[in-house]
Amino acid sequence: MTEVSSLTGRLLVATPALADPNFDRAVVLLLDHDEEGSLGVVLNRPTPVGVGDILESWAALAGEPGVVFQGGPVSLDSALGVAVVPGDEPGKDAPAGGPPGSGPARRPGRSGPVGWRRVHGAIGLVDLEAPPELLGSSVGSLRIFAGYSGWGPGQLEEELVEGAWYVVESEPGDISSPDPSRLWRSVLRRQRNELAMVATYPDDPSLN
Repeated sequence: MTEVSSLTGRLLVATPALADPNFDRAVVLLLDHDEEGSLGVVLNRPTPVGVGDILESWAALAGEPGVVFQGGPVSLDSALGVAVVPGDEPGKDAPAGGPPGSGPARRPGRSGPVGWRRVHGAIGLVDLEAPPELLGSSVGSLRIFAGYSGWGPGQLEEELVEGAWYVVESEPGDISSPDPSRLWRSVLRRQRNELAMVATYPDDPSLN
């Protein structure tokens, strides 16, 4: 089997050619990517549901807008917490863990507080079954996602070859963007190559 170079912690930015309505103009943060498949959450799909409506104890830690985001079309009845917690070991990320859908590990990350598991850099998964006070002021940003985006072995690689996604570096502020409707354009605009021009692509190319 061909070795898969991990894209964990990177962003998948939907290209204008991507036809799947689930991912139209989507910006996906990859939380797990290896030869067994990939798992991520869409960062720019806010729902009308407030965090306090389903996870009241975590509402105070959720960033603005304080709503649940749709992380993808898989397991919409499950919740994932993704947060930024600065650590002192940025080069020693914790392993991403089990297969897509296995959920956060019930143990602390290598360089983070209890109830937190580092995925990449300062980004990690929050154990939503743990008391919020275990993280408290440690959390710089928290997003609650209903569902996730998943790919089987080799599936994401095929989509990349087909030109469905741009792969770019993530920034901690992407998780907590206060205006997620602008995230697709802003991520592309900050690229120092031809991708910056894609940010000007019209919402409806037929009107161009």
